[in-house]
Amino acid sequence: MGYCFNDPELLQQALRHRSWCAENNAVASNERLEFLGDSVLGLAVTDFIYRSYPGLSEGKLAKVRASVVSSVSLADVARGLGLGDAVFLGKGEETSGGRDKSSILADGLEAVLGAVYIDGGWVEAQRVVMDLMDGPVRDAAHQPGTQDFKTRLQEHVARRYDALPAYEVNGDGPDHEKRFYATVTVDSRAIGHGEGRSKKEAEQAAAGAAWDVLASERSEDADTVRAQANSPAEAST
Repeated sequence: MGYCFNDPELLQQALRHRSWCAENNAVASNERLEFLGDSVLGLAVTDFIYRSYPGLSEGKLAKVRASVVSSVSLADVARGLGLGDAVFLGKGEETSGGRDKSSILADGLEAVLGAVYIDGGWVEAQRVVMDLMDGPVRDAAHQPGTQDFKTRLQEHVARRYDALPAYEVNGDGPDHEKRFYATVTVDSRAIGHGEGRSKKEAEQAAAGAAWDVLASERSEDADTVRAQANSPAEAST
């Protein structure tokens, strides 16, 4: 990650998932650091894109930021760091694949960024954020809004089906750490599931999963058409 902690305990805390704390009677999980890191990340990314892309409107800047700080983007960065191997998980989360769960990875990365801010101050935290997020920022700035999967899914479905995507969202947990779970239905099929810290984030994650499913189906359809076109039977007709 390019940062050496002065206080290693901060890093330890940033990696303690609440499931591990519950099983080990630990006082401090990474949730408070995650809360702080969310704001550190948001400000660092906002400051960078504001200064670096003077030609982007407020609306496009908002789309870039939303794409970069999304759970999907953060989880990808966390996987690149190997954060899943380092996080402390309870047995239940461990056995259910928690080390590769996007929500745990995204929250863990934010907690680590919060720990960097406390340990090294704003300048170091800002540097670390941009070292990690430079690629996602530039990708998002190149085509603002391309990670808005709800809009992309709705436009695609509107062209192919009679009804628009339908979302069902449920939440659980206390107000200060509530999580939301969304399912999107397309043409009577529940094809996308996602979760997040807000209804909007959960719906975006579900739409992204549905988009991947539909993209895979479109690819399979194209392969079938090409195979039929190149088959001897087709060639002889």
